[in-house]
Amino acid sequence: MASIIYHLAFRSDWEAGVAAGEYRAPSLAEEGFIHASGNEAQMLGVASRLFAGRTDLLALEVDTERLPEGSPVVREPSRSGEIYPHVYGPINPDAVVRIRVLMPDSEEQGGFALGREE
Repeated sequence: MASIIYHLAFRSDWEAGVAAGEYRAPSLAEEGFIHASGNEAQMLGVASRLFAGRTDLLALEVDTERLPEGSPVVREPSRSGEIYPHVYGPINPDAVVRIRVLMPDSEEQGGFALGREE
């Protein structure tokens, strides 16, 4: 049974990762892991807090069972105490089972909704 986590990626970063054969979010080099969320609601909350107004965000649904051995997922508390999955290595494109565009809130309140599939 698949275990799905969610990662917010900028379109250009994701496309570069696909071309390279592995996706490495900037946080992998900066912090040692790729940030993810455990469910859609958590992911949309992160998008609203950190990326208000952005129009180039993709929601990647990652099947953790398809990640390579060198990319373990560890569920860890954030500064607020909420638990988030972190991927300690690159994400191979075939581990991404669904991609959706994040659409900014039409009322410009900084929120997002999940849009069409890519």
